[in-house]
Amino acid sequence: MASRPGLFTEWPWQRLGNFKYLVLAPWSLHSLYLAVSKERKELDLTYLIILPSLLLRMLHNQVWISLARFQNARSKNRIVDKSIEFEQVDRERNWDDQIIFNGILFYLGYFYIPGATNLPVWRTDGALLMALLHMGPVEFLYYWFHRALHHHFLYSRYHSHHHASVVTEPITSVIHPFAEHVVYFLLFSIPMVTTIVTRRASILALLGYVAYIDLMNNMGHCNFELVPKWLFTVFPPLKYLMYTPSFHSLHHTQFRTNYSLFMPFYDYIYSTMDKSSDDLYERSLKGKEEVPDVVHLTHLTTLQSIYHLRIGFASLASKPYNSKMPILLMWPVVWTSMLLTWIYSSSFTVERNGFKKIKMQTWAIPRFKFQYGLPNERDAINDLIEKAILEAEDKGVKVLTLELLNQANELNGNGELYLHKYPNLRLRIVDGSSLAAAVVLNSIPPETKKVALCGNLSKVAYRVASVLCQRCVEVIITRKHEYYMLKSQIPESIAGYLLLSNNHNTQVWLVGDGLEDVEQRTAPKGTLFVPYSSFPPKKVRKDCTYCTTPAMKIPDTVENMHSCENWLPRRVMSASRVAGIVHALEGWDSHECGDKTQDIDKMWSAALRHGFLPLFGISNKALSN
Repeated sequence: MASRPGLFTEWPWQRLGNFKYLVLAPWSLHSLYLAVSKERKELDLTYLIILPSLLLRMLHNQVWISLARFQNARSKNRIVDKSIEFEQVDRERNWDDQIIFNGILFYLGYFYIPGATNLPVWRTDGALLMALLHMGPVEFLYYWFHRALHHHFLYSRYHSHHHASVVTEPITSVIHPFAEHVVYFLLFSIPMVTTIVTRRASILALLGYVAYIDLMNNMGHCNFELVPKWLFTVFPPLKYLMYTPSFHSLHHTQFRTNYSLFMPFYDYIYSTMDKSSDDLYERSLKGKEEVPDVVHLTHLTTLQSIYHLRIGFASLASKPYNSKMPILLMWPVVWTSMLLTWIYSSSFTVERNGFKKIKMQTWAIPRFKFQYGLPNERDAINDLIEKAILEAEDKGVKVLTLELLNQANELNGNGELYLHKYPNLRLRIVDGSSLAAAVVLNSIPPETKKVALCGNLSKVAYRVASVLCQRCVEVIITRKHEYYMLKSQIPESIAGYLLLSNNHNTQVWLVGDGLEDVEQRTAPKGTLFVPYSSFPPKKVRKDCTYCTTPAMKIPDTVENMHSCENWLPRRVMSASRVAGIVHALEGWDSHECGDKTQDIDKMWSAALRHGFLPLFGISNKALSN
């Protein structure tokens, strides 16, 4: 929202929420009806193509969003190296409003502009006329309108909404108040309407012009330089006919320079070109390789989780992941992605963050959770993890954390496998088990005298149980095999606090993977479920409280946090991820994987000292907000 919102700032359908697409329903349904009910010779392709063209525009924009986020996480050609926060994502989540608006106007234009029906597929003279009209009136009028928008009166009421994004994403290009979009469409309609009324319009020329606008808008705001220098060497006048991402980024950082739409020659003519444009272009194109201090190695979870990745749908990634998201229509893409991940043989960069002097990156193994449970996949997954470790080693990474099933005991012995194969590693491998245990212990109410330990036991569960027994808290286990395994690993002097019983008469349950629904239903009303595994339990009981998986709130100074880590709330990190950061900040020179551990109290104190805060359990209701 602008600092002092003016008239017609809101979109007319803003209050409809996700039902806003219904405003296009009458025309869309009518065109579909004609497509299935009329004979081919009776159909007007001009009318039928409007709906597919809108869908293609949405796909085009989403491709740019994903590409830009992927490149900004890994590319050295980044232009503005600053943070994007949740506030910007929330402000820009309505980027499809302008497509809906354009769709309405295209339908209206079809019915009410003379000559807009039964257009030919292609006319060269019409395409050339559109190009000339864009280079002349459109670019000229846009330049002066854009300059006017930076006058205090219009800026404070309208254009400041767009400039709130200093670090731009492709879709920042269309984040404007409704009134601005009305003027923009009037400008862009000059070539389209002119060719229509002069009977020179064609379907491909009109679609091509809209695609050109989307392409240049997205490219100009993508925040990484991708225009090769040889283009300007081969054809020098192109410098005045096509801007670059770095050229337009200066408009967002310097404010009163580089006003042009797509063609910079008006900035040259009226002396508003930023003097550092060429220098920034050269520097951005050359780039500077970034070496992270900490790499967080995670993997995909459910098949639908590809849409929750930061490089997927920005609005979904900015909220805690919900496996029940209504994306059934996306299943073809989901299955295609699964096949691609099976083929892809390397981790990929998902996110980059900063905290104090520590640079962090998140890498993802291209495998889903179910694949980790396939025996014939274990060697391939270990090879992918090993490849990521060696890549991080070569880059000079200090700490690598193993998240989720990348540290599974049955897969690689909690990371022990890699220490045996590479005993001289310079980087330190951290599984975060000590901090995870500390989070679980500090989530248990202080007055608790008895807890139930349920689900498959893990390294974290063993450590939590041992500490609880030392604190004279009774730990109840129902599975004989796991009871005897755990009893053999704790001192005999405190083993008496470890109990084998089918009676879970306690309201604090520590739960891991493999917890059965039937077992949950035996819990007393009001039971507190505290997970010690990396995956949250299925929420069967509405009369009980479920804590999140081991995690901590992050300090406000952690940079570039605009996506949620899996199912965790905003600005919350998993314990293993926090442990890697703390490990690097403290400069500890030891691994924490396999049978190697950190002192729990030491780890907890260090995390708190660096500003990470305990959650002490987040209820079901809190997680849904």
